[in-house]
Amino acid sequence: MGRTVVVVGGGYGGAAVAKALEAEADVVLIDPRDAFVNAAGSLRALTRPDWAGNLFFPFDTLLTRATVIRDRAVSADPGGVTLASGRRVRADYLVLATGSSYAYPAKPAAASTSQALDDLRQTHKELADAARVLILGAGPVGLELAGEIREVWPDKQVTIVDPAAQLLPGFAPELIADLHRQLDELGIHLRLGTGLSAPPTTASGQAATFTVATTGGDEITADLWFRAYGVHITSDYLTDGRLTTLTVQGQVPVTATLNVQGHDHVYAVGDLTDVAEAKMAGYAGQHAEVVAANITARLRGEQPTATYRPLPYPMILLPLGPHGGVGQLPTPDGPAVVPAATVSQYKGTDLFTARFIEQFGPTAA
Repeated sequence: MGRTVVVVGGGYGGAAVAKALEAEADVVLIDPRDAFVNAAGSLRALTRPDWAGNLFFPFDTLLTRATVIRDRAVSADPGGVTLASGRRVRADYLVLATGSSYAYPAKPAAASTSQALDDLRQTHKELADAARVLILGAGPVGLELAGEIREVWPDKQVTIVDPAAQLLPGFAPELIADLHRQLDELGIHLRLGTGLSAPPTTASGQAATFTVATTGGDEITADLWFRAYGVHITSDYLTDGRLTTLTVQGQVPVTATLNVQGHDHVYAVGDLTDVAEAKMAGYAGQHAEVVAANITARLRGEQPTATYRPLPYPMILLPLGPHGGVGQLPTPDGPAVVPAATVSQYKGTDLFTARFIEQFGPTAA
């Protein structure tokens, strides 16, 4: 069998697979963007534009041997992928790593680093002028965005609205209690168990004063709002069924070795997979290690043995600015709630920037 490994998607999982294998095989990475994006830093880049350069790691410095094709897959089959340009890329091993999309600013929308930076700078200006900010969604993204805003602008009024009755279901009660305490200390207004009767008439991220009615019968006036919900799995190019049948959620069924079911030379990693766990960057990185090990074994004529087992409980590192936040991490004895200082040390201070500099080299800044 040949040695061409085609990786579709250059996010947390795909970039790590390409980097790990480029010395072992002829790696081709396909992604419409010009850089790996550490989306974990997007919300801080919004509130601190001087920090935004830390998000982007150009593919041409990340990968020294691999071929990078700036394009988008429109179809995949056991022999390779077809791109939007019409180009056909043949694969001996195929790794699907197209992840998911999320509302801006949690994930930049633009394909070029320069445009993404321009977008963040423009939205920063809109945010800087807004005295009252409404965030729709009290999941990790909405909470982290609120923390970043209050860190830079302690006087802004920040309100989070979510129809869910409680924060972070499934996590330890002491973590949730600590989260409520920190949000109260930050002065963030939390409105759980209520939605909006109708969406704001203004566009997300654009400053203009508006008033919305809640399903509870009261009103909220704000100068700017952000959407912080709605993950969309990027699997449209697989809907033709030439490679696999997607789940109802649009995910790819995988085996314990992270093979796409029915194909011993095709793999999937990250948010795209149907692995029963939250969709998080850390998990995508662990998937990448398994897939890189299994492809390396096959390239060497050995039997692949690496498997992936999701944790039986959720984990999280949720910063509220550089110094606050809550966390639940795995230990040999089960999940452990960690204090804000640990969240800051592991994630909040630099949002994994140092880790990716070590793994991928310098940023675009």
